[in-house]
Amino acid sequence: MTPDPIQLVPGNTLITKTPEEGRHLAVKMARLIVKATQPDAATRERLRGVYAEDAGMIIAIGHTVALEFATIAAANKYWA
Repeated sequence: MTPDPIQLVPGNTLITKTPEEGRHLAVKMARLIVKATQPDAATRERLRGVYAEDAGMIIAIGHTVALEFATIAAANKYWA
């Protein structure tokens, strides 16, 4: 049985009511990318301890969230 595909854009929209909601959506989308990239929950759990201690990996996820938020901000015309 094939697992259901991960919905990478929750609710199928990038439109949010506020920039704060947009930032939360960006974090959620970044987490979904990790899940899509490594679909095995046990492996993700095992690796969590590795990247939790690696400053470079923490900075990389921050960058990923920032990119997701920039996309959401553009879709919502936050600063247009």
